[in-house]
Amino acid sequence: MADTSDTRTPAQIEADIRARRSVLAETLDEIGVRVHPKTIVGDAKARVVANVDHTLGKAYVQVNRMVTDVRAQFVDEEGTPRLERVVPVALVVVGVVGLLALSSRRRKA
Repeated sequence: MADTSDTRTPAQIEADIRARRSVLAETLDEIGVRVHPKTIVGDAKARVVANVDHTLGKAYVQVNRMVTDVRAQFVDEEGTPRLERVVPVALVVVGVVGLLALSSRRRKA
């Protein structure tokens, strides 16, 4: 059988009830703020921004790696250009630009 005797005075019981009501009121206020539409929209926007920032960060790292890799192909450790690789690429670029210029002239004629 459970002991149902309470040794607290009525004033202590009332003080406990007031304290509990205060805690419950704070909890309800917090719940009200959390379920408010502006809070929900703000949280959703924050998650989207965080995801975009994360995605852009990953893209930046990838682009940076690609640039470093390409640069390593055309520049040696000392920072001087590797002419054996730069010259052929430059010739190809000049050739492609020349072909594009010629093909645009033929279309206009």
